[in-house]
Amino acid sequence: MAEHHSGPVEVGASMDYPEHHKTYKFFINAAKYGAMMIGALMIAMAVGFFSSAGFVFSTLLFVVLSVVGFYVL
Repeated sequence: MAEHHSGPVEVGASMDYPEHHKTYKFFINAAKYGAMMIGALMIAMAVGFFSSAGFVFSTLLFVVLSVVGFYVL
């Protein structure tokens, strides 16, 4: 007949909570700064494409928005 177990099904290695915390913190920071960079890129592209500002001004705007974003975040 079937065996009846009273303990956990899987018994693996103990959880490494400091490593989980470091990974979670890295993911949150990567998502935050990545979204900021994509937003700065979209704004700079919109200025470059839909105005007569040109490529050089759009590039400078991207750099300035990126620096300000890193400072603010």
